[in-house]
Amino acid sequence: MRTIGLIGGLSWESTMIYYQIINQRVRERLGGSHSANSLIWSVDYTTVEDLIFADRWDEVSTLLTGAGRKLQDLGADLLLICSNTFSRVSDDVERAVSVPVLHIADAVGAEVRARGMRKVGLLGTHFTMEQPFYRDRLAAHGFDVVVPRREQRELVHRVIFDELVRGVLRESSRDAYAQIIDDFADDGAEGVILGCTEIELLISEKDSAIPVLPSARLHAEAAAGFALAD
Repeated sequence: MRTIGLIGGLSWESTMIYYQIINQRVRERLGGSHSANSLIWSVDYTTVEDLIFADRWDEVSTLLTGAGRKLQDLGADLLLICSNTFSRVSDDVERAVSVPVLHIADAVGAEVRARGMRKVGLLGTHFTMEQPFYRDRLAAHGFDVVVPRREQRELVHRVIFDELVRGVLRESSRDAYAQIIDDFADDGAEGVILGCTEIELLISEKDSAIPVLPSARLHAEAAAGFALAD
C-alpha cells in the first residue's frame, strides 16, 4: 500500500472528511480492520487565510511547498492539497517534489466525465468560482462550468469564510445554497460541484435538485484508489 500525504488544515473541518473517506475506502477494499498508510501536515488556517485575502499567494506557495517536501521526506508516495482554493499553488508544489500531486479539479473532472455530464454548476470561494486556475482545469475535461450570479457568489463566499471553516452550520445558509442549486438546474446544469471542501458539511444530495459532486470525497476516493493500485 502506498502512503498518502495530506496537506491539510485548509480548513481542518474538511480535512477530517479526507481522513475518514480514505480509511473507509481502504477498509472496503481490503476488508477486516485495514486502514490507510497516511501522513497529514496540517497548517494554521488563519495564517493562510490572511495571506490569500492579502493576495500574497507567493507566501502561500512557500508554506505549502514546504509542507509537501516534509511529507515526501517522511515517506509520502502521493500528495494532496486538501482544498479547492489552495489548489491554485498545486503546480508549485508539484515542481518542488518528486512524487505525484493529485489535483482536486482532476478528481472532480474525471467524475463529471464518467457521468457523461455536459454542463455543471460550481460553488466555492470567490477565488475558485472567478479565477481561471480552477475553472480552466475543469473545462479541460470537456464540459461547461457555470457559476452563480454575482450576489449569489458573494453569499456563497461569505458563508464559507464566516461559517463553514469555523464549524458553523446554519439552516438559513443551507436553504440559500439550495436555492442557488435550483437556479443551476433551471439553467440546464446536470450536476453541481461542491467546489469548496467545507460545503460538504452543509449540503448533501437531499438538499439538491441535481446530483452533487463533492470535491473532498472525490479527491479522497481518488487518493485511496492510487494507494491501492497494483
